[in-house]
Amino acid sequence: MATTPMPPNVVAGNPGFEGNALVAPPPPPLTDMTGICFRDQLWLNTYPLDRNLVFDYFALSPFYDLTCNNEQLRMRSIHPLDLSHLSKMTGTEYMLSEVMEPHLFVLRKQKRDSPEKVMPMLTYYVLDGSVYQAPQLCNVFAARVGRALYHISKAFTTAASKLEKIGYVDTENENATLESKAAKETIDFKEVKRVDHILASLQRKLPPAPPPPPFPEGYAPPATAEGERGSETPQAEPQPTAVDPIIDQGPSKRMKF
Repeated sequence: MATTPMPPNVVAGNPGFEGNALVAPPPPPLTDMTGICFRDQLWLNTYPLDRNLVFDYFALSPFYDLTCNNEQLRMRSIHPLDLSHLSKMTGTEYMLSEVMEPHLFVLRKQKRDSPEKVMPMLTYYVLDGSVYQAPQLCNVFAARVGRALYHISKAFTTAASKLEKIGYVDTENENATLESKAAKETIDFKEVKRVDHILASLQRKLPPAPPPPPFPEGYAPPATAEGERGSETPQAEPQPTAVDPIIDQGPSKRMKF
């Protein structure tokens, strides 16, 4: 008959005593151990990593809590993941939730209050023989938001530095443009006098302009502004309506071809 393995701190069926001295149980592992991992290459070379032995491998890691219900089942030579016995107990326990042999095993640490009521606490996974603690969802969100804010802040800093350089160059170009424009708009009076002298000499060399042709017979020039102002006075006589001698000749005076 196989004997039940006894831990070193249990003597004569009294846990917590070693001889006549009281030995305190080891403290439970820390809550946040996401920065470390566990791997025992000697164990992996000796035993296969499957759903039946993965808990024994996990129990060697610092993530394992010796005060859990699974450890009590191991002391009674019962498989530590036997749900028929775990559901009848209360307290902390480990449960194998996901399995992808032989690469990935997910174990969930939870607190059982009744056969139907459990509260998840932490999650661990064994990936290709290495044991890790999965980070909590709030920590994942905090890390992602912090990383996004860092990149956004860096992008704004880079954009601000480039805009400062562009603004400095634009200011220099604008000043240079204003200076060149002011230089172009400066009037050279000597050049103006020289151009006037050339135009006057050319005008003297040209023949005088011929007189304008006379108006047709019966055509009266339109009244000027002075004539209109004079017509507003009561002494002015009404002016006859101007008649175009070419257009207003009537049908009898038009030429026949």
